[in-house]
Amino acid sequence: MAVPEIIPISYEPDYHTDTIGHWESGQFLGSVVAAFPEGYTHTDDWQAHKRWYAVLHTFDAAGHHLDSRIERTGTDDNYRAAVDAAQERLKQWLNALPGLRFGDIAIRPFRRDVDGVLFGLVIETFEGTEHAELYPDDLGFYEPWDGLYDT
Repeated sequence: MAVPEIIPISYEPDYHTDTIGHWESGQFLGSVVAAFPEGYTHTDDWQAHKRWYAVLHTFDAAGHHLDSRIERTGTDDNYRAAVDAAQERLKQWLNALPGLRFGDIAIRPFRRDVDGVLFGLVIETFEGTEHAELYPDDLGFYEPWDGLYDT
């Protein structure tokens, strides 16, 4: 089965997809995530290179990408402060969405490159099978396209 134009993503409270849903202008996908910049090669000071981000992507009702808010809040060498800041920023952004309600979404592939990091839902082939991969969250969506993901 080919990758559908619109990829369903299931809402899972208290897990990887607990900050997705709908608002009065469409759909949203939020996360707090860590990522290394593209091309980074592991070094002894890896914690200084692992960056934490607050992320909020918005989409129209048909799943077309509208906008992305992405803010780097620190690095892993100050883990607790970076994660707390990212969680607080995402909470502020979500609270500002009128008509917010958490739940399943269905969005189209998109990509944004920010700070040397890929953010988006990208169609890829792994072991001969096409799938959709959410970056930098590393969530893979596959047949039967039921909204569930693989980590």
